[in-house]
Amino acid sequence: MSHFSLKCRHCGVRLAAADMTVREHCSDALLTTEYTDRQFAESEHGGLWRFNWLPVHEVPGEAAGPVVFPSQRLGPSLGLENLAIAFNGYWPERGAGIRTCTFKEFEAEVVLANAKENGKSGMVVASAGNTARAFAHLSAESGFPVIILAPAMCLKDMWYLESSSLVPTLILHDGDYSDAIEMSQRIAGIAGMPCEGGVRNAAKRDGLGIVLLESVAASGKLPDHYFQAVGSGAGVIAVWEMSERFIRDGRYGDKPPVLHIAQNLPFAPMVRAWQRGTRRMADEDLDPNLIRKISTRVLSNRYPAYAVAGGVYDALSATGGVAYGITNEEICAAMIRFEEAEEIDIVPAAGVAVAALIQAVENKTISPQERVLLNITGGGESRIRQEGKARPVEDQIRVSKSMTDAEIEGLLCTVLKRT
Repeated sequence: MSHFSLKCRHCGVRLAAADMTVREHCSDALLTTEYTDRQFAESEHGGLWRFNWLPVHEVPGEAAGPVVFPSQRLGPSLGLENLAIAFNGYWPERGAGIRTCTFKEFEAEVVLANAKENGKSGMVVASAGNTARAFAHLSAESGFPVIILAPAMCLKDMWYLESSSLVPTLILHDGDYSDAIEMSQRIAGIAGMPCEGGVRNAAKRDGLGIVLLESVAASGKLPDHYFQAVGSGAGVIAVWEMSERFIRDGRYGDKPPVLHIAQNLPFAPMVRAWQRGTRRMADEDLDPNLIRKISTRVLSNRYPAYAVAGGVYDALSATGGVAYGITNEEICAAMIRFEEAEEIDIVPAAGVAVAALIQAVENKTISPQERVLLNITGGGESRIRQEGKARPVEDQIRVSKSMTDAEIEGLLCTVLKRT
């Protein structure tokens, strides 16, 4: 018997299906996981699998989770007494063993475990970089087939661990990340594999919510504030959903953390919409040309889960959230400040969150005594590169939006034979 079901955020209906590739009941509404165990618990398993609020019945093996620790220097330099850092990356001295250097590894672990339990033969994943690396790594380790589609505009920033370099990665040459998402749906239908599904896959969100599980396990209480950079919005929705479970538990606090989201200007459609006080994102803020002007293209989703029921707008509304637009210059300064303070490098998307935290302090949006959780979505890439474990993603297998289904099918036959 399954220990969870799915609940529609619009109509409230519960679906008994354990397969998270079932991603919609009502249109424009997310399905969220309902666990039969209302109390948070940890088991004897190590890493992320020790938590009970995950949609997997059999633990597939050990898997590294985030490391949460009190900030020793960044917090005091900002005048914050209770800043906790959730570090998701490679930092062996701190016990952080995520070699892909991204918190996307948590979502990949949970999504693939759920898919395998439900008899899926493989999966198609669209990515702007970090998700691709995480899924490629776990596909190579587990032998579960994954086909990855990434936009060419993100190729220069992409890298894989050397061990996962043979995982098939298709490069879309006439589109951005959002176009890659649409193309991945076509490819999934032709390949006969499910699409990973992005933010609508509840297993993905529960995997990303591990950051809050680790934080509460370490501190015994919910934070007052939570900071994260957002692209699709999956991570911040995940934290909101997990906080609701903790509130129902009743032992860790009675209100969710205030969610602080940040995006890279000038492409910041969710930030702009929230600051205008509307559920609708403006067309001009979704202009693809803006994406070429930002330094964090991993955050460049033109179809984020903002207006959908249970999405970012609802999460911000429920928590009294705040949104920040961050310039490229502010990202660079924040990355340098973090590394100088905490002595570890971070990725640009994490720099967006650090810059938002700096703005919040300057604007007196948070008080010095409040408990703050800063999600460092990736770090330690310099260490991985120094150890020679990273290699660029090669531009070998090209696809375009103009290809016919027959052409795609022929290409997939070639790609799958290689693997």
